[in-house]
Amino acid sequence: MENKTNSSVPKLYEAFKQSFDIGAAVNPHTIIQAGELIAKHYNSITAENEMKFASVHPTEDTYTFEQADQIVAFAKSNGMKMRGHTLVWHNQTTEWLFQEADGSPVSRERLYERLKSHIDTVVKRYKGDIYAWDVVNEVITDEGADPLRPSKWLDIAGPGFIAKAFEFAHEADPKAQLFYNDYNESNPMKRDKIYNLVKSLLEQGVPVHGIGLQAHWSLYSPGLDDIRAAIEKYASLGLRLQLTELDVSMFRHDDLRTDLVHPTEEMLELQEKRYEQLFNLLREYDKHIDAVTFWGAADDYTWLNDFPIRGRKNWPMLFNESHEPKGSFWRVVK
Repeated sequence: MENKTNSSVPKLYEAFKQSFDIGAAVNPHTIIQAGELIAKHYNSITAENEMKFASVHPTEDTYTFEQADQIVAFAKSNGMKMRGHTLVWHNQTTEWLFQEADGSPVSRERLYERLKSHIDTVVKRYKGDIYAWDVVNEVITDEGADPLRPSKWLDIAGPGFIAKAFEFAHEADPKAQLFYNDYNESNPMKRDKIYNLVKSLLEQGVPVHGIGLQAHWSLYSPGLDDIRAAIEKYASLGLRLQLTELDVSMFRHDDLRTDLVHPTEEMLELQEKRYEQLFNLLREYDKHIDAVTFWGAADDYTWLNDFPIRGRKNWPMLFNESHEPKGSFWRVVK
């Protein structure tokens, strides 16, 4: 629990009320274990996995909304905004979607029917409760000349599935803000591919309202100049920007250590400086950035534990494992 003896700890989201919302990714476990912390410091939440295709629609005739409903209820009871994540992704999507009963691939038309039915059901269920959706997630390749990642969506439907997803989502909730969401979004090569995709969608009249920069960053990369260039390039499209999955890993990409039980003082100092630099930069662009959502709430629960190195702990958040504010917290709220 957050240290109750220190009532002087300011609310994180209030420090940015003139700039952008501050969000956290949550799940049924963390809203129990860290509900007090989340309700105090964040004014927006995103379901970590509970609204993904495999979670809410495991078979064609079955929807399982219990955990997603629980998260929406937590947001409503605490007066928080709610982001929806995600409608179309190459991961965590069940096989039935792409297959006929005999196991053969479905036609493009059948895939679109199933996609429209899914989006109608999910988006309309939370209409008025969810103000923004990550409609399409991670369709851009990290490397090479090809713009789009190989997937069953692409194999069956061709690139048109991207526009269809946005069109279906807009029909289901015309007031919802619709985002394209991706990682490595500040890498110059991938940045340009994301820009070109979204620009093309806009030129086709597709209802895209924003770009989600996942912002899974580290103490060492990406460089501030690359982040700035990405923000400016995406903002030039006239869209809203959100950081959707922010965390700051303690490790370089090629650091394979698994022996640390606690972060070193050097790591904590570097993280303080890094977070301060990042939020100073984000404040400069607050006329374009609506929200900054962390992919978690505190260091006791983070997807970066065991990823990408099994057996390795990480400490990427502003609050420690005891839900107390770290030096990084004080640097960003000052």
